[in-house]
Amino acid sequence: MNIEKLKKQILDHEGFRDVVYLDHLGNPTVGIGHLIKDNEPWKVGDKLDLSTIDKLFQYDVNIAMKDAKDFIKIDVSDECLMILTNMAFQLGRNRLSGFKKLKQAIHDSNFEQASLEMLDSRWNTQTPHRCRDLSERMKNVR
Repeated sequence: MNIEKLKKQILDHEGFRDVVYLDHLGNPTVGIGHLIKDNEPWKVGDKLDLSTIDKLFQYDVNIAMKDAKDFIKIDVSDECLMILTNMAFQLGRNRLSGFKKLKQAIHDSNFEQASLEMLDSRWNTQTPHRCRDLSERMKNVR
């Protein structure tokens, strides 16, 4: 998988801020969609340097890739894995695991149905641009 391409796709969806802010759900966030954890020292308004932000992003992408692989449990194309990793980056392991019909459609190599399962979700109402973009890409997986 082309990690740099994946990172660019996630950056395009997440955006970038070097100051800790509250996301649309009220969670403190910084950098490229990094959710501030209770044990991390930063608070809303703190500015982080680019090196720290890059380290957080690398860490988060690695977790998302592992979560995507653990979710699907079979070998899939790089494109399919990039889509699932992007989803895992945003949703986290627990919310991604709720996409049982998506998982089954991928296991059946029915990527058209997988695309529809992505659209048939609360995720689509919360972040429609991202969901529809990834769904369209899933439809074209071969």
